[in-house]
Amino acid sequence: MDFQGFLSAISQIADEKGLSQERVLETVEHALASAYKKEYGKKGQVVKAKINSKSGKIEFWRVRNVVDDTMVYIPEKVEVEGEEPVEQEEEISIKIKDSYRPTEAELNTEEPEREAEDSERRVRYNAEKHILIEESKDIDSKLKAGDELVIPLEAREDFGRIAAQTAKQVVLQKIREAEKEVVLAEYKSKEGEIVSGIAQRIEGINVYFDIGKSLGVLPKEEQIRGEFYKEGQRLKLYVLRVDTTPKGPIILLSRSYPKLISKLFELEVPEISGGQIEIKSIAREPGSRTKIAVLSTADGVDPIGAMVGQRGVRVAAVMSELGGEKIDIIEYDEDPTKFIANALSPAKIINVIDEDKNVATVVVPKDQLSLAIGKDGQNVRLAAKLTGWKIDVKSEDQVNEKNDDDEELDIDDEEESTVE
Repeated sequence: MDFQGFLSAISQIADEKGLSQERVLETVEHALASAYKKEYGKKGQVVKAKINSKSGKIEFWRVRNVVDDTMVYIPEKVEVEGEEPVEQEEEISIKIKDSYRPTEAELNTEEPEREAEDSERRVRYNAEKHILIEESKDIDSKLKAGDELVIPLEAREDFGRIAAQTAKQVVLQKIREAEKEVVLAEYKSKEGEIVSGIAQRIEGINVYFDIGKSLGVLPKEEQIRGEFYKEGQRLKLYVLRVDTTPKGPIILLSRSYPKLISKLFELEVPEISGGQIEIKSIAREPGSRTKIAVLSTADGVDPIGAMVGQRGVRVAAVMSELGGEKIDIIEYDEDPTKFIANALSPAKIINVIDEDKNVATVVVPKDQLSLAIGKDGQNVRLAAKLTGWKIDVKSEDQVNEKNDDDEELDIDDEEESTVE
């Protein structure tokens, strides 16, 4: 065999598949071991192969596990005149099945449970892959239960058609498995990050995106309401998570996850990656509106101005990527009342009354009431999500009327007490 040409082919496959040369070489070794076993070995044997990376020499060996009677059970054979020897364990099981019925008392005893547990711990002895410790001592006195006995095999290079076909199938299967593992590891590390994808196909409610080495799926629940997708469309997507399935890794993507907003701003606003601006919280209704609270961690840096950008180019770029979704940028404040007032922007706030734990009443001018609440209550709903407070918005007139009613109630109570 032209070993240099072989190594060159291994290197080419590794580059094409994005695998290491060691991993591809290991796959070939596994395939050679399978071919050797198919051509010259026996059922149950464990055969391994090793290719010397310098000389190209191929070595084969057989592995047998050293076991004792606590690790395996050995069925005994019973000879019946005129019939083939039958393993005693099988014969007994047949008799039990056909004629024996245990009593209720026998079923309730603990002995069968112990036997079941013991059989679960032990495996059936196979002379091709097991060797009893008593026998192994004759070969190597240092061996103990649990060790592996390595038996060198005669080197072979001529394999039949069936063995060669087996080796080919093993190589293809192992390389596919290795590719899946590489994809899984790569995108597992990208969870919580943004990737650029091209819509490849639409199947029912799911959209599949080409994100490089693999396909990612954008399920219906992670799509932006009202957003339409077409093949060939390029979008930025949030890697939600990577799930492992029997068919391989599935990369779940999202366009509606709130952190997609923060990641998009990280791409547009260098002050975020530089640590000068911190995104404290995000409240989002995908496809409609988002509120994002930011805080400056450096003197002289205006967090809102930096996020908006000169003439609004930064926030406009993010909004464009989201199909025109409105974005309100507010300044975070440690004082909950100030933070709540900021969160209800663009409405003007007169006062914020801290009623109870995480419950606040916000007083606004009469002409600002509808603006503070927002269409279908969206503004106050997003403000509540952003701050973590339950917010009740009232106009100044409503608060004054309530105060007047309370005063009248107090006067009536005083008059009643005086009459009494």
